[in-house]
Amino acid sequence: MTAPKTSRRLVAVTLDEASIGRPSADIEHERAIAIYDLLEQNSFAPKGTDEGPFALAISLSEGKLVLDVKHEDGRQVVTHILSLTPFRRIVKDYFMICDSYYEAIRTATPAQIETIDMARRGLHNEGSETLTERLKDKLEFDFDTARRLFTLISVLHWKG
Repeated sequence: MTAPKTSRRLVAVTLDEASIGRPSADIEHERAIAIYDLLEQNSFAPKGTDEGPFALAISLSEGKLVLDVKHEDGRQVVTHILSLTPFRRIVKDYFMICDSYYEAIRTATPAQIETIDMARRGLHNEGSETLTERLKDKLEFDFDTARRLFTLISVLHWKG
């Protein structure tokens, strides 16, 4: 399936390697899938700007989340810096349930795996909603884009 061509989208997403540290194989897999899915299909634009497509660099700086948005050609659009405090409990719980999920895949029954996966998806949705709320006056994106961005933020936050 070819992604629709629109200016209100991300065409590049990078994570600051210094912010990531050494994630586990499971975390690295989640990151790779989130970036791939995000680039395949997303809706994203800074408020008041339709002159995309855009490139997004995500990093941590002094314990804060940095979202650096540029035009595809590298021209600066905007940088948003957010406190990670509203995400800490969600991310901690999310990684705890992810660990349980990955362990369950190896040893649990299908019903047990499904129960853990439902809890994991619920936390993921909560994190996505928190991200959407925190950025509602700054960036416009759909819920699927928010979910994928939350995954990437979780990877950075996990190390931080």
